[in-house]
Amino acid sequence: MALEELYRDTQPRMHAFFYIRTGSREAAEDLTQEVFYEAVKGYRSFTGQSTIQTWLFGIAKNKLSNYYRSKKSKENLALKLAGEPAAESLTPEKQVIQSEQQQRLLAQIDRLDDLSKEIVTLRMYAELSFKEIGQLTGAAENSVRVRFHRAKLQLHKELEGYYGP
Repeated sequence: MALEELYRDTQPRMHAFFYIRTGSREAAEDLTQEVFYEAVKGYRSFTGQSTIQTWLFGIAKNKLSNYYRSKKSKENLALKLAGEPAAESLTPEKQVIQSEQQQRLLAQIDRLDDLSKEIVTLRMYAELSFKEIGQLTGAAENSVRVRFHRAKLQLHKELEGYYGP
């Protein structure tokens, strides 16, 4: 796969992963660029024992850890998203409902234990396979599947209780 094609295919998912985890468009853009810079710089270290996307998201995890370390305290993602503009095509009422639903979902994801939160964001926003997530987290593929399923059920149950059946 050509570097440009890899970037075009992976960049939106990488950006979404960082955006969900940091709550900042600027940080997501910076971190995404840093990942690709590191990948180009260190391409010789890619051994082929995983997919290139798994390798890239491994770099992303390290960049995210460094980001959190450099920011002494993590701000609440739901509060940051409250100021995001909603889609122009929606009525004001639907924009408010969509924004509230998004905030509620992200708040519920943020309440998951660290491993489940990581699995959910890698699956939903980075669109990685369970096998790739297992390689990144050091967990067995089946364990990742089960944890994702349980987290999804928990999120659905909590959000259903909030919005009604």
